[in-house]
Amino acid sequence: MLPLLLVAASVGLSNLAAAIGIGFGGVTARTRIRVALVFGVFEAGMPIVGLVVGARVASGIGHEARWIGAAVLIIIGVVTVIQALRQPAEPGRGAPSSHHTDSLGRLIISAFALSLDNLAAGFALGTMPVGVAEAAIVIGGVSVALSLAGLELGGRVGAAAGRRGEQIGGAILVGVGVAIAAGVL
Repeated sequence: MLPLLLVAASVGLSNLAAAIGIGFGGVTARTRIRVALVFGVFEAGMPIVGLVVGARVASGIGHEARWIGAAVLIIIGVVTVIQALRQPAEPGRGAPSSHHTDSLGRLIISAFALSLDNLAAGFALGTMPVGVAEAAIVIGGVSVALSLAGLELGGRVGAAAGRRGEQIGGAILVGVGVAIAAGVL
């Protein structure tokens, strides 16, 4: 069980980092539920897809998946920063609303990009003495926990950052994309 938890934590770290960036835009109950569900489903589902698709197809996608995921996150981060810069100042405004999670489509694209590298993790599941369902539950659960922790941290720091919170959040998403491209996450 310990190896499975370590794999789950390692693939969930990118979700933690991205959730911090999303949290900068403001955290509501709706944001928590959406991010936890979408990130959890993708993190739990991609290894299963990788297991089903087969080693040959996913190993061909494996290296490119990191680059595709990184590019998508960088693009989403840049768009978030641009939108935040174009947003007019509102008097008396505290933490900004999260444009990132206003769009379910954008959230799904982010979750997909973050979980692309988990296709390869699906092959590792075949070598471990754990069931696919058990692995999916553990990976999904760890991902949800890390995502919620990231949202809370990002939300608190973002509230303190005020209007700049969304710009910082977008910059963090760019940083996560760069870290994934560099192989750090």
